[in-house]
Amino acid sequence: MSTAALDVPLAPLTTLGLGGPARRLVEVADEAELCATVLAADAAGEPVLVLGGGSNVVVADAGFDGTVIRISTRGIARLREGDDVVLEVAAGEPWDALVASAVADGLAGIECLAGIPGLTGATPIQNVGAYGQDVAQTITAVRVLDREDGAVREFPAAACGFRYRSSAFKGHARYVVLGVTFRLRAGATESEPIAYAELARTLGVEAGARAPLAAARDAVLKLRRGKGMVLDPEDPDTRSAGSFFTNPILDAGAFATLAARVTERLGPDVRPPAFPEADGRTKTSAAWLIDRAGFGPGTRRGRVAQSSKHALALTNRGGATTAELVALAREIAAAVDETFGVALHPEPVFVGHRW
Repeated sequence: MSTAALDVPLAPLTTLGLGGPARRLVEVADEAELCATVLAADAAGEPVLVLGGGSNVVVADAGFDGTVIRISTRGIARLREGDDVVLEVAAGEPWDALVASAVADGLAGIECLAGIPGLTGATPIQNVGAYGQDVAQTITAVRVLDREDGAVREFPAAACGFRYRSSAFKGHARYVVLGVTFRLRAGATESEPIAYAELARTLGVEAGARAPLAAARDAVLKLRRGKGMVLDPEDPDTRSAGSFFTNPILDAGAFATLAARVTERLGPDVRPPAFPEADGRTKTSAAWLIDRAGFGPGTRRGRVAQSSKHALALTNRGGATTAELVALAREIAAAVDETFGVALHPEPVFVGHRW
């Protein structure tokens, strides 16, 4: 089952509310038809953009000169395996509703990922994560359409190349995610161990301890609302693509250079945030760097601005263009590079233009 239309504005289909029209838009609610539509467009040499919830894209003002295929497939299959429940979830299932349903059913493992907009099929692509959890911790398989040969394949988690905000599916269009399989702990009254210090403080527990499952989800939603990271039509700060930049991960030399720059610019008692990674590198905070490079929350450039609640989110304050938003992003990145010698990289996908 699908519907098609020509010259359709893409801005209303994105959380930023930016971007020009698609030459053709097809909305598909059946998996087999989704595969057929993608492969037919490929065979015709038609440019294709596969669109989910529109929460992680920055569409050019010129729009997309091709076919946009909007995924609307639905369905969740549930299987009990010992102490766990396995959920096979269609790509078009709304992610936040899935989290809410899991918590209500006593399934632990994704409770700290509440409030994230978009569809389930997008989550493995950038290994969606927040507040100490990411989907790689619970995904067991990802089912995809391989556009090179038209086959439907299932990647076990070990073959997905999961890493910080990335995977084997990110950065190219070869695979279209059709479904995602999660393994969650069943019969749970408590969350998985709380790994994020801010969330632990909000819950009144020590880092590494557990909290009541529903309370963990509620606390995450409270924190996200406080940062303008839960979609709310009454809050202009939510007219964004979420965090615009990923947190930099630096090798020892680069982190030492950053620390020296921080000392030089901010004083001998100031240290950059440091979160050790398993591979020996160190993650630091993009928001901290942005704020101290002179771009605090609420910084505005005409019709675009940083969120008044969070330095990492860039917002459309009404009537803006994509060019204006990207210009602000580049200004921020240049300031961080000049001040601290750290390159920032965008988290959203750019459509019709480049960073």
